[in-house]
Amino acid sequence: MKRSVRFPVSPTLLRRLALTSIIANVAIVVTGGAVRLTASGLGCPTWPRCTDESYTTTSEMGVHGVIEFGNRLLTFAVGIIALAVVLAVLTQRPRRRGLLPLAVGVLFGIPAQAVIGGITVLTNLNPWVVGLHFLASMVVIAVAYALWRRTVEPDGPVTPTVPAPLRTLAWITTVVGAAVLVVGTWVTGSGPHAGDQGAARNGLDPEAISQVHADGVFLLIGLSVALYFAFRAVGAARAARAAGVLLAVELGQGLIGFVQYFTHLPAVLVAAHMLGSCLVLLATLGVLRSTRERLPATPAALAAPAAEPVGATA
Repeated sequence: MKRSVRFPVSPTLLRRLALTSIIANVAIVVTGGAVRLTASGLGCPTWPRCTDESYTTTSEMGVHGVIEFGNRLLTFAVGIIALAVVLAVLTQRPRRRGLLPLAVGVLFGIPAQAVIGGITVLTNLNPWVVGLHFLASMVVIAVAYALWRRTVEPDGPVTPTVPAPLRTLAWITTVVGAAVLVVGTWVTGSGPHAGDQGAARNGLDPEAISQVHADGVFLLIGLSVALYFAFRAVGAARAARAAGVLLAVELGQGLIGFVQYFTHLPAVLVAAHMLGSCLVLLATLGVLRSTRERLPATPAALAAPAAEPVGATA
């Protein structure tokens, strides 16, 4: 009997596929924003069909139909990439621990996000559902990032790299960052880019909710500054670099946010702000990930106790 031929995937290819998945999911957030910013949210007025008679756009629907249908097609491309990642994980030899649940999570998160997108159409771009659609994409990006980082780590036990209070501070920063994202969707839902010209708004006062959002951004930046200097104080160079990247991204995102507010929300800056939201999320997760590391999966490492956190007292 002939033995089946296997085509094991190299670790390098798997890492590249995982990184491609992150990029693709960020891209679909930006293109989804383009749908909203061009008032094409109802370019395909129903779902899952584009019209009651057709799954594709028609010439009568014009450019808005093309933009909306194009975004739907991009969802299939992102899904194909996610499926390729799952297959790569399954065919890799030796099989890596912990990769398959993350890869499957990304794969199933994409159709779930697409369903929420369909609900936004069926509810005539309800601003709360539109915001949920954006936040669902953020969750998928977070899982894709965790998968990518896991592909570049060894399989040994996890050990902290900073003292426990700083790990707690990193988690607090992550929670505040998530809250800023949520409130940001409320800001969008109250303003001119909630869906399209005829879309309902959420009824919140734009100025008041924008101030709440700005306060959250200031708190997030303050926490990031504290993390940066605290990591430097305990000699955690990798964590300090990650906090420095986060701080730089936050300052850039904050600048875009203020400029777009005082220039009455031009579409180009709103799109840049959406991209910045993805980058802030990734940078925040990078800081959180930098507070721990995995040891090589050797018998000695598995038997050894966890390393003493940097900066801990004897």
